[in-house]
Amino acid sequence: MAQFAALMITLVLTSFIATPALAVEPIKISKSDVALDLTRAVEIFRNQGESVQVSTAPGPDGIVRRIEVQADGKSRSSGDWAAFAIANPTDEQIDRLIVAPHFRLVNSGIVWPDLGSNRINSITPSEGFALDRQPSPDADVFRITINPGTVVTFVAELASTNLPQVYLWEPDAYKDTVNSYTLYRGILLGISGLLALFLTILFVVKGTSLFPATAALAWAVLAYICVDFGFWTKLIAITPGNEQVWRAGTEVALAASLVIFLFTYLNLNRWHDHFSYGAVTWVLGLLALAGVAIFDPPIASGIARISLALTVVSGICLIGYLALKGYDRAIMLIPAWLLILIWLIGGWMTVTGLVDNDIVQPALGGGLVLIVLLIGFTVMQHAFAGGAMQLGLLSDMERQALAVIGAGDIVWDWDVPRDRVTTTPDIAHYLGSSASSLQSAVRNWLPVMHGDDRDRFRATLDALLENRRGKISQTFRLRANDGHYHWYSLRARPVIGLDGEVVRCVGTLVNVTEQKKAEERLLHDAVHDNLTGLPNRELFLDRLNSVMNMAQEEIRFRPTVFIINIDRFKQVNDSLGMSAGDTILLTISRRLFRLLKPQDTLSRLSSDQFGLLLASESDPARIAAFAEALRQAVRAPIAYAKREIVLTASVGLISWTKAATSAENFVKDAELAMYQAKRCGGDKIEPFRPALREIGSDKLQLESDLRRAIEREEISLAYQPIVRLSDGMVAGFEALMRWDHPRRGPISPSEFIPIAENSGLIIQLGMFAMQKAAETLSNWQEQFPKFDLFVSVNLSSTQLIRQDLISDVRSVISRIHLQPGSLKLELTESVLMENPEQSTHVLNRLKTMGIGLSLDDFGTGYSSLSYLTRFPFDIIKIDRSFVIGDQPQKNTLLRSIISMAHDLGLAVVTEGVESEHDAEHLAQIGCEYVQSFMFGEPMMVDDATLILTQQGMEKEQAPDQSTDEETMPEDEPPAEQTEKA
Repeated sequence: MAQFAALMITLVLTSFIATPALAVEPIKISKSDVALDLTRAVEIFRNQGESVQVSTAPGPDGIVRRIEVQADGKSRSSGDWAAFAIANPTDEQIDRLIVAPHFRLVNSGIVWPDLGSNRINSITPSEGFALDRQPSPDADVFRITINPGTVVTFVAELASTNLPQVYLWEPDAYKDTVNSYTLYRGILLGISGLLALFLTILFVVKGTSLFPATAALAWAVLAYICVDFGFWTKLIAITPGNEQVWRAGTEVALAASLVIFLFTYLNLNRWHDHFSYGAVTWVLGLLALAGVAIFDPPIASGIARISLALTVVSGICLIGYLALKGYDRAIMLIPAWLLILIWLIGGWMTVTGLVDNDIVQPALGGGLVLIVLLIGFTVMQHAFAGGAMQLGLLSDMERQALAVIGAGDIVWDWDVPRDRVTTTPDIAHYLGSSASSLQSAVRNWLPVMHGDDRDRFRATLDALLENRRGKISQTFRLRANDGHYHWYSLRARPVIGLDGEVVRCVGTLVNVTEQKKAEERLLHDAVHDNLTGLPNRELFLDRLNSVMNMAQEEIRFRPTVFIINIDRFKQVNDSLGMSAGDTILLTISRRLFRLLKPQDTLSRLSSDQFGLLLASESDPARIAAFAEALRQAVRAPIAYAKREIVLTASVGLISWTKAATSAENFVKDAELAMYQAKRCGGDKIEPFRPALREIGSDKLQLESDLRRAIEREEISLAYQPIVRLSDGMVAGFEALMRWDHPRRGPISPSEFIPIAENSGLIIQLGMFAMQKAAETLSNWQEQFPKFDLFVSVNLSSTQLIRQDLISDVRSVISRIHLQPGSLKLELTESVLMENPEQSTHVLNRLKTMGIGLSLDDFGTGYSSLSYLTRFPFDIIKIDRSFVIGDQPQKNTLLRSIISMAHDLGLAVVTEGVESEHDAEHLAQIGCEYVQSFMFGEPMMVDDATLILTQQGMEKEQAPDQSTDEETMPEDEPPAEQTEKA
């Protein structure tokens, strides 16, 4: 019987190990809770098939049970399941409704949106029978009763792959909420229906094309809110699943009707035929979507939503352009289109999940009705306003005169026989001169004309009189009374008399000063930096190319190029903001500019990088002094917001030689020197050396090879033993990455790890290291179950701040069964301090998942005790710098650190132990573990397994050997050490 019982226990334990335990955390409820959002408390299990096994939440007795739930078979199962737990800590029975809405506009998405469907087939509690479904057309509703002091786990069979929202409602409150929304929806439906009917009637009465387009938009809005509010199902019998087709169809209709309304209202076909072709193609494409909606509603809905957004944006451009042109229809549509833009922004925020409350969806429906109402008022105002003004018939002369007056141009008339120029209105008024001062001979225009334009103006008039044909098309500058010049464009034609001579010259004079200024600004901005006003990279290269051509001719002329990069400038932007960064860049650019002479050039090449062309100095000593002055100019403190900011610069320089080929390559060589200065720690001046080209290309090649190293199985893990001082046994290992390059051989981690961090490849390498170490540790734990082994894996800052770190770790430990706390993640203090709040949250989550945490290089970074108590570490690693050397304070520091760690409940690993004497001393003061080359170098997994095997054999050979020291607790120091402490 005892053997049979042992066999049964073994089988039960084996089944528990073989089947993954899917546990949930309970949500506590009380009588005062009206509505609880359970969405984040629900665990989703994908692709579980027709049944799922779930570990229930611990009950009041603390026992975790397992239940298996089968699909009900009445509906098609998606194979996906959801589980959540509810706890009733009160002494009263609580009735609640579990509500899963069929459709939520919130977070539905833009491309391939979730258009809704039945969410839950059935719900099975861990106690009692499956829940009864309550009748509801808009949601899956189940009534539950939670007894006092119980914890019930609910397993839901999902009818669809998505479960966007799950609520726990108090029944009466849910009923009141549904009733209140019913009244609101009824009011909106009534207003929308009356508005659509009214606009249709106006179309019949008025007959203008504005009304059918507006009525189509109103009917599309009515159809949309009917489907959105669930009113459509009361009119038409819609089978389950077909509501997606109707919802996609109404969205397509809404997008198409808005395009038709915009085209019709703005009367775009009168501007150009291309507008007509584009609008017809657009509408036909949307109508074709109606057929697509039958087969694939999400695709049709996504395209319709994108089309709606493009229509609104296109409408903004068209309405703004036409409104500036004075088109009254565009001006009248501005308020309505602004409301549409606001609605579009609200809709985008809703479907992307930025706004997620329950009011936003009905509010957007009400916004659509309000938009149609405002558009209807705009259309009626335009249609019934006095737009049929009768202006009578105009002659050609009157029509041309009105056109000139409407254009705001000045009429320029030169009476050639009398030599008198007349301008209407008087141009002297615009120049601030005395009236009629320029209503005189044409030669009187020359004194007020810019000196560069006088000869050309005189020559043009003489050629016109001599040739007796042609036209004047000239731009010139006239001086105003305040001394400023204004640009004018003259376009005129000659009038020939009966004798064949020019008797008049008539045209228009237009002020084009703003256009000229805009051209000058564009020309300046094209080659200058907008922030600092310095030349940009293109202008810098152009000037450098000219200087290099000069250097080819003059032997003594040796220009030098400096590339200046501000160190840690990104941290300034991140901590103080972009405006502070811009202010600092302006300050630095002005400091550098003060060091230049007229023949030198300073340029801003990129965000925090400047280029400087030094042409005024050729002597090497003076160039070196100038480079040091540059560095000191950047180092000078900058006062900003009552604080002093000290920045440094990495400077690369190169002097011209005959070997220089082009300006572009010249600057690239200086940049290589600058990067070398930055690699050396920054705040340095580095001249260019040809060897630097090999360094840059070598790093690029290493990064390229590193991207394929994992696929080619070139990356492996080495394991360095961590030895327990109490018995000299191997207690664990630190997993270290190794790269065996096929051509270069082994590459040091100090060489390829920084490249991986800068390129983002550290994410893949870290995941590889974690998974490989977990697999190795699992094998060791099965092979050596008595050793209680652990393995540490290093974690970088890039991995720590990733949102997916928790899910990555969970995926590893869910597939590989490990003893809790045996897989440890090792972090340095500098990694934690980059974002302490985020680090605390992530480490606590990892701790609850059974991951051990180790603080590496303790004592070399921040070493803040407040942060040490804040983070949930198991082990701290004392840096080797505390062990090496014979400083008298070494023992005091080590004893203090170890004592403090024990008081905080932390184990201690000391790195870099080089002698037996140091190891014995560490054991005496209470250090548990050591890790150094003396106790074992990093080795491959086979060698580490061999060491563990030998260690196991030695332990079996001497099972009864024990001493009084071994019976003493490991972490209890001798009395003498306690007194000293």
